[in-house]
Amino acid sequence: MSLEDRIIKRLGLESVDRRIAGWMRRYGLSVLRVGLALVFIWYGILKPLGMSPAAELVRRTVYFVPPDVFIPILGWWEVAIGVGLLYRPLNRTAIFLLFLQMPGTLLPLVLLPEVCFTQAPWGLTLEGQYIIKNAVLIGAALVVGGTVRTWEDEAEQAPVSAA
Repeated sequence: MSLEDRIIKRLGLESVDRRIAGWMRRYGLSVLRVGLALVFIWYGILKPLGMSPAAELVRRTVYFVPPDVFIPILGWWEVAIGVGLLYRPLNRTAIFLLFLQMPGTLLPLVLLPEVCFTQAPWGLTLEGQYIIKNAVLIGAALVVGGTVRTWEDEAEQAPVSAA
């Protein structure tokens, strides 16, 4: 028994702890999936609207593609990821698109270190922090992706009602 478990037991909070953990188990994955979707939709839609604070960073990183073409396409790509995460049958496609996009989001760390670091490799600028947070998005995508088969398997095993 961990120290936390002993403290919870001693304070008589086991019942509350079980309810909170149960609630998190029931709703956590959905909250994670919807939150991830909202981040992609929100950040994505800003790009074609010309409102993205990341546009200049994208412009400087992907200098070999015209930004007037690339940035809106990237934005709609991100919106597609978000919409795909909201609609469970498209989760696999959304995660595939996400993992195609993610390496590009890390490019500034290599191509523009002067923009990403105050002192490499640990001192991050605001832009560097913006990029590094993608590790959380990747982790969230792995968790959501890990449920795709389970969801399909459950749908296949659901009883078919007679019409």
